[in-house]
Amino acid sequence: MAGKHFRRVGSVRPSHLMFTTGVGAIVDLPNFSVLVRGLDDWNYTPVPELEPITEPRLLSAVRKLLKDKSIKELRPAPWMDGVDQQPNGPAAKVGVPITPFPGWLRCTACDELAPIDGGVFGFENAKARKPHEARFFHTVCGRKKSGRRPMAVAARFVLACTAGHLDDFPYTQYVHQGGGCPDASHPKLRMDDRGGNLGANVEIRCVPCGVRRNMKEVLGGRGAEKLPRCRGRRAHLGDFEPGECSGELKLLIVGASNQWFAQTLSALAVPRTGASELQTKVEQYWEALKGMPSVDMLPYLRTVVPALREFDRWSDPQVWAAIERKRNVAKAEDEEKGYPDLHTPEWEIFSAAELAPATDDFTLRRDPGGVPGELKEIYADVIQAERLREVRALVGFTRLDAPDPLDPDLVQRAPLFKATQNWIPASEVRGEGIFLRLPEDLLTEWERRVTDTECMETHREAYGRFREGRYSGRVRGGFERMKNWPGERYLALHTLSHLLIRTIALECGYSSASLSERIYTSTPDDPRRAGILIYTAVPDGEGTLGGLVSLAEPDALVRLTRRALSDALHCSSDPLCAERLPHHPEDFLHGAACHVCLFVSETTCERGNRFLDRRFVVPIDQPDLALFPELP
Repeated sequence: MAGKHFRRVGSVRPSHLMFTTGVGAIVDLPNFSVLVRGLDDWNYTPVPELEPITEPRLLSAVRKLLKDKSIKELRPAPWMDGVDQQPNGPAAKVGVPITPFPGWLRCTACDELAPIDGGVFGFENAKARKPHEARFFHTVCGRKKSGRRPMAVAARFVLACTAGHLDDFPYTQYVHQGGGCPDASHPKLRMDDRGGNLGANVEIRCVPCGVRRNMKEVLGGRGAEKLPRCRGRRAHLGDFEPGECSGELKLLIVGASNQWFAQTLSALAVPRTGASELQTKVEQYWEALKGMPSVDMLPYLRTVVPALREFDRWSDPQVWAAIERKRNVAKAEDEEKGYPDLHTPEWEIFSAAELAPATDDFTLRRDPGGVPGELKEIYADVIQAERLREVRALVGFTRLDAPDPLDPDLVQRAPLFKATQNWIPASEVRGEGIFLRLPEDLLTEWERRVTDTECMETHREAYGRFREGRYSGRVRGGFERMKNWPGERYLALHTLSHLLIRTIALECGYSSASLSERIYTSTPDDPRRAGILIYTAVPDGEGTLGGLVSLAEPDALVRLTRRALSDALHCSSDPLCAERLPHHPEDFLHGAACHVCLFVSETTCERGNRFLDRRFVVPIDQPDLALFPELP
């Protein structure tokens, strides 16, 4: 507790810090809004027992993407149990730091508009058990004569730019057409907010000089031209970025869905192909082992390094050989260029003829009967993933446009910290899943039929326009219009994955938001990939009880697949949906797909509901385009 106030003003689930309310995001609390501060301000001192999350593959990918080898750990959010039992105890002082934002408030009684630090508003948070009742209030309100002082709420306009900056709206300069008030050095403003869409009916008035201006003047394309230049403010870091910002400034409403998009990396905890139990443990404890100077030091180090207690079953030469192998692998990964490849090791495990040994984090099973006879033309292999562990790391965020997981430079990433940090936030979830591999000859024949068709060319053209629009003004020379195009095969696999996810949610009671997907598609080095993993990825117990794995049993899988493909033939938005192709000037990357038939939640889809088209899976208009022209 600081002064008369308690520190806690609300709570969110740890998983929200990865997808919804992470560093740099505006969080709407019941009575005001706050901004999650950068990692420089996070404090783990009260919770020294909080263990880092171990996932060497993901940690290596994070270092590579951020070009920062000083990052040593993946840490969960600071949290301590016991708040409900002791509201004033140590747990109440543990959490993620925030700051009130926007920095301007409006009195709900008299409409006075002023900055938080202007001396007009006060703050109260006197109930430890009810942090959600914390609020700002107008200290001296001309319209409130008695009773509780009226609440002050956030002035609902902010400025954001494509470079990730966030700033308060300059109300004083705006109402005075860029100047100051001629009658007062510190003018009193009022915001007459009559509601309506966006800000079409919000008027700012200066009381001393009487000048007025409506917010509708800065709405839309023409209104954006009247906005000031971006100041480069990094509100979550409490500073301004050096140099002049060339980002495109936009007016946003507090609570707008495009004010923050998480940029994350995720990896499944899978053993390396052919890796022994010893090699897997070396990877798991690599941070403690990588500094080992020689095999001669191992007898002594076993007595002082806690991690080496896990290696009592192996001799010193065996442990040292495993450490040397890991060093060679780590060196090769550091020299590898391009975007971190987290899918290849997973594909190698799932597509191997023999299943990997079961562990606490990863257990696979095949049905002894193989693929059901009715589905042999659809699936080449079906694997039940009875245990999965996924680790997600937050590496940055973007504003105004979502990042692409396979094209990290498509949208400019904002940093999580300003000083050097040796950790980044992460979370881990455990669940289960179904892996489906499609026949290679089926996809090869389909690609031959559709690659040169007008429909597929339309998708490729839309992708080129999409990249050009987002790289406009930021790249000089060497621009590759079709770089990172996922390929024709990806559209079919991704669409089939969404059909199955939606059917699972409808038929089996799973929330689609509790499911995730991973698409394993062809690469230049391996053109024969064709797999889909649908798995649960939630921190609670809904996805770990065997319900999803049971859907891979022969009878259930036949029923699920038939319904998914059959439902894809029709959409209640047809014929509009069935005829849709990504033509200019619309800015989307899907064809016959919409919220009714294919779209899923943002946390479920790995590509933000892009690269979807029913016509490439089932015969909705042109049978030759369908992967399955005849349904099972």
